[in-house]
Amino acid sequence: MSFVITAPEALAAAAANLAGIESALSAANAAAGAHTTNVLVAAADEVSAAIAAAFSGHAQDYQALSAQVAAFQDRFLQTLTNGGASYAVAEATAATPLQPVLNAINTPFLTLTGRPLIGNGTNGAPGSGTPGGAGGFLIGSGGNGGSGGIGQNGGAGGAAGLIGIGGAGGAGGPGTTNGGAGGAGGLLFGGGGNGGPGGFNAAGTGGNGGAGGAGGLFSAGGTGGAGGSGNGVGGNGGAGGAGGTAGLFGEGGAGGIGGFTNAAVAGPGGAGGSGGLIGSGGTGGFGGAGGSAGAISGDGGAGGNGGMFGGDGGAGGTGGGGGAINGDGGAGGIAGMFFGDGGDGGRGGWLHGQGGAGGQGGTGRPS
Repeated sequence: MSFVITAPEALAAAAANLAGIESALSAANAAAGAHTTNVLVAAADEVSAAIAAAFSGHAQDYQALSAQVAAFQDRFLQTLTNGGASYAVAEATAATPLQPVLNAINTPFLTLTGRPLIGNGTNGAPGSGTPGGAGGFLIGSGGNGGSGGIGQNGGAGGAAGLIGIGGAGGAGGPGTTNGGAGGAGGLLFGGGGNGGPGGFNAAGTGGNGGAGGAGGLFSAGGTGGAGGSGNGVGGNGGAGGAGGTAGLFGEGGAGGIGGFTNAAVAGPGGAGGSGGLIGSGGTGGFGGAGGSAGAISGDGGAGGNGGMFGGDGGAGGTGGGGGAINGDGGAGGIAGMFFGDGGDGGRGGWLHGQGGAGGQGGTGRPS
């Protein structure tokens, strides 16, 4: 069975863009028509008259074709607008009968716990650094954390319910501020939320990226947030956030990318998260890049370990490039106890960095 997902707001925006394009083309055609459909004859001879007539004829044909295209565009625009309106009406009609039932179900839970039974958590307001709300106990994704204000960390993402995705952590505000941690995925199904990026610091050290949220029982952990850039004298890029640990079956989240610096030492990549009981470890994050000749690039993050029972170790992150000294690659993760390959060591920076050590294999398959 096939499914079609339509966003009425996106259709309305596309229709508005098409209307603007149509208006601009019509204005351009009208401005050009007066000068091209009646080309003046260069001289009083038959050749000049024939050339002028040929150019004028082509221009008139173009104007006729443009009129047909404009008519088609009008019909297409009308169809798109009507289609978006129809979808919006259908969506509102379908939601109206269910909303009272959903409110009746959620009201006791909201009164007692402040958390619905079914529904997504609320998002933190931008610039507030407030955490995202938790998703519904049964079904619902966590809300995203709000971005931080000046000097304020990003808010943590909200945890999901039994089934749902953890909310993403908010970005750190300007300054040495950290990104918010991603929310935990649903206990049964649902990936962990991604960590928020660290804050940018124009005169010092960038903030650390937030850690990715833990995955659900059968899901992967979230990706760590990227470290913030540090641009002042002695300012270091922030470290990338660690990837989230997977659930029973699932892969660990990838580590975040280290922060960029234009002056001192770039941030290291975050470590990959560990796999679940059976699952591969996450890949280590890339080391931050050094922009200026005197900057030192960051090392790649270590790969996450494979699951306790079995699974491949995650690959180490690649060392950062640029600057005077490139970063070293991260070490590969250790494989699971009974089976799995150790993770590959990360590649060093392009000019000077050393490759990371490979991870140790499982008991049944030593490296």
